[in-house]
Amino acid sequence: MLDPKLQAFLDFYNSLSANGLDAIADYYAEQVQFIDPVHEINSRSALQHYLAHGYQRLNYARFTPVSGLCQGERGFLSWQMRFSHPAFAKGQEILVHGSTELAWQDGRICYHRDYYDLTEMVYQHIPLLGWLTRQVKQKIAAS
Repeated sequence: MLDPKLQAFLDFYNSLSANGLDAIADYYAEQVQFIDPVHEINSRSALQHYLAHGYQRLNYARFTPVSGLCQGERGFLSWQMRFSHPAFAKGQEILVHGSTELAWQDGRICYHRDYYDLTEMVYQHIPLLGWLTRQVKQKIAAS
């Protein structure tokens, strides 16, 4: 069973859509620092814009918790994300493993950092890049 703060975080992301971002103010501090493998964002309004853009063409995204730990105002959650986007894998479902580090202040998230393999999420699902990524992995594994 997850800590209630982590469960609320997951529930928020599992209900998220491009049109349903108004609740972000209930979860995130105005000056939140958000970091993922692609961006670093330093305000709630910029995060809202980033998520709106990201969810614009997304068919769906669903997060399943693997494990989580909260101590005071810090939390860490490992997860699996299943998503579908028309630009990747011809819209077929993609599975990505990742984790999120969180910090809260005054009941809202002030720090959010996602860790995941961008190759697993994107690169291997683009025809030429996917082939190239597999070749590099095979070379490294053979070394």
